[in-house]
Amino acid sequence: METAICGRLALAPTTLFNSISGDKHSVSKGPHASNRGVLMTMSTAVVGKGGGVLDKPIIEKTTPGRESEFDLRKSKKMAPPYRVILHNDNFNKREYVVQVLMKVIPGMTVDNAVNIMQEAHINGLAVVIVCAQADAEQHCMQLRGNGLLSSVEPDGGGC
Repeated sequence: METAICGRLALAPTTLFNSISGDKHSVSKGPHASNRGVLMTMSTAVVGKGGGVLDKPIIEKTTPGRESEFDLRKSKKMAPPYRVILHNDNFNKREYVVQVLMKVIPGMTVDNAVNIMQEAHINGLAVVIVCAQADAEQHCMQLRGNGLLSSVEPDGGGC
């Protein structure tokens, strides 16, 4: 590899490397070295792999019958959304409803569970989650399995 440097290169706040033709080790120190301008010309010649050439990118190959993560995310985004509806009942205590919501719905916080429970109690029903149909049916069955009244409907984007 050959490298040629022309100009000044700042090594430290008060030290400069001055490359003058024929002088490979010219270093300036002191107050006059405060000019930190740098003018460099570099040429490199490298034999072998690398040397500024990017390697070929690795492309993910999927096995037959297995979709890539990108394809799975794309198909979930394309699937029409469904709502899981919680219905009010006169049998379960409010604390129990909050516990079941937190257990069944992934990522459900206490605050969200309390708000959903309150809405169902006051209005008669509340939207628990909007997700893909398969997930919505699974959540609905889990809520029912824990004694809560629930249903699934397409998310029409309306009220």
